[in-house]
Amino acid sequence: MSFWLLLLPVISAFIGWFTNWIAIRMLFHPRAPKKFLGITIQGIFPKRQQQFAEKLGKLVSQELLSFDEIAGKLTNPGNLSSLTPHVEEHIDHFLRVKLKEAMPMISMFIGDKTIAQLKGIFMDELQQLFPVIMEKYMGTLKEQLDLEKIVVEKVSAFSTDKLEEILLQIMAKEFRFVEIIGAVLGFLIGLVQIAITLLAGN
Repeated sequence: MSFWLLLLPVISAFIGWFTNWIAIRMLFHPRAPKKFLGITIQGIFPKRQQQFAEKLGKLVSQELLSFDEIAGKLTNPGNLSSLTPHVEEHIDHFLRVKLKEAMPMISMFIGDKTIAQLKGIFMDELQQLFPVIMEKYMGTLKEQLDLEKIVVEKVSAFSTDKLEEILLQIMAKEFRFVEIIGAVLGFLIGLVQIAITLLAGN
């Protein structure tokens, strides 16, 4: 068996590793379109960044950050009840301190029993009023705040250098595994080539 025939698996392994290495690099490079032999080449992420931004914008606005869900959370009775002690404390301070400072004559006729009654009335009214106010506020906010547009603009302006850095940090092991798989498959193909050559020779 010749030396060059034995070298086939090694060469095939190198080619398999190199092609996968090139494929991974071409996810991000070249950043700008470049012509090579009449063919325009550009990295997948830089080339598709605008499309990616638009898709992500739709996903965020429709699935991840739904205004209806946010409004539902804000107007949920359970969430409102958690705020009740703070609101009640504020009303109590208003009736006992601020009202006395602003209108001393009226405060002279308001005792603890009256304050308690007023607090109860205010709290009942606020519990009915707050969900209505929040729903109207969220409706106005939805009209004024275009989440999809904001996400598209942010992602479109995102540096591809930074994106590459982040993805390489997160997926370094996976990229390395892809490169190794390429080498292993290339080596196996080289062994098959040797087997086919030997069988053909016999």
